[in-house]
Amino acid sequence: MLFRWIAPWRKPQSLGLRGEAAAARFLRKLGYVIIARSDRSKLGEIDIVAVDGRTVVFVEVKTRTSSDTAHPSDAVDAVKQAKLTRLALSYLRRHNLLECKARFDVVAITWPATATQPTIEHFPNAFEPTGEFQLFS
Repeated sequence: MLFRWIAPWRKPQSLGLRGEAAAARFLRKLGYVIIARSDRSKLGEIDIVAVDGRTVVFVEVKTRTSSDTAHPSDAVDAVKQAKLTRLALSYLRRHNLLECKARFDVVAITWPATATQPTIEHFPNAFEPTGEFQLFS
């Protein structure tokens, strides 16, 4: 009852945040353990950090309302990959996880404004670490 009274004044969640939440639910169903969401450092932000078996997985989530112009995963270009590599290395250092296996996944979400549920595509091991920070095994 209280929620229905408050709902009209509640700010709607952004498309990006809804996409990250949907991606986290999707990955949990696959057996991933989510250990961090929206992890920020001075270098930027990692959308999701998860564990799949014995591998630390850095997940970049891209959410769009349509894929008419380009697929959401196309936004993870070489520049973004280099940035994610630096962010991942920083995360592994901060948490003393440099000896762990790590990889990068991309979750592409298409969520039209009229749809209640998104279309989710998961790309495990989407790219190799790039730049000078290739410390992954």
